[in-house]
Amino acid sequence: MTNLSMLSIDIIGKLVIDCFRRFIIAIGDVHVPHRSYGIPPEFKKLLVPEKIQHILCTGNLVSKEIHDYFKVLTSDVHIVRGDLDENTSYPDTKIVSIGQFKFGLCHGHQIVPWGDRASLAALQRQLDVDVLISGHTHVLEVFESNGKLFVNPGSATGAFSNISNDVIPSFVLMDVQSNNITVYIYKLIDGQVKVEKIDHVKQQ
Repeated sequence: MTNLSMLSIDIIGKLVIDCFRRFIIAIGDVHVPHRSYGIPPEFKKLLVPEKIQHILCTGNLVSKEIHDYFKVLTSDVHIVRGDLDENTSYPDTKIVSIGQFKFGLCHGHQIVPWGDRASLAALQRQLDVDVLISGHTHVLEVFESNGKLFVNPGSATGAFSNISNDVIPSFVLMDVQSNNITVYIYKLIDGQVKVEKIDHVKQQ
């Protein structure tokens, strides 16, 4: 994992869009207005419309306001239903193909125990996807297992969970090029945005 300098936090604003690259935001567990007031302004200024092509959301938006905000950023928004979402039109799981990758999306409250890597791997095999994106724990985690990529973007607002009251706001940007995904991890720590980078290559 590579730590990026503070001079590099506005990666999204500097993205160069071409037909060979796809930019994806993985985000979720917002819990507005019951557990948070909204996405932090430090994150909002980084989320640039027309630069982001896809949003994959792990659910628990709770309010329509956040859904509408995502639609301003991009028309291609995919959301699965969290355990506290009232919108029954959101599916429990979803598969989205982007470039050479198949992305699986699930809120994560269905995973027992919550966040368990073996259970996540079982769901990845069931969905037959290259990347599994899940949430619910409000704990950011990115790891590889058996050639597959697993992403939990955490809570974008730092909303408390059933596990912890001390949650660091976070989200994930994925830059997809051919068979490679560059994962940028964004965290808001003490009022400053910190970024880490992970590279993942699809196994043939």
